[in-house]
Amino acid sequence: MGLSIWQILIIAVVVVLLFGRGKISELMGDVAKGIKSFKKGMAEDETDVADTSKTIEHTDAQTVSAKKAEDQSKAG
Repeated sequence: MGLSIWQILIIAVVVVLLFGRGKISELMGDVAKGIKSFKKGMAEDETDVADTSKTIEHTDAQTVSAKKAEDQSKAG
């Protein structure tokens, strides 16, 4: 039930006749731009997560320092 090479070629010729070569290459260009945009967005999300974790670590360190200072002032 698979497609033979001749059936695939006929389908390809019909697609080219319907849409034209320019339209197909334009469509492929749009798909490529979408993929690039998706990859860029994923990379930005990864840097955002890394920046957020650094901020959380910094905030936690400040909180611990403030707590120690508070404890020392109560003890002293």
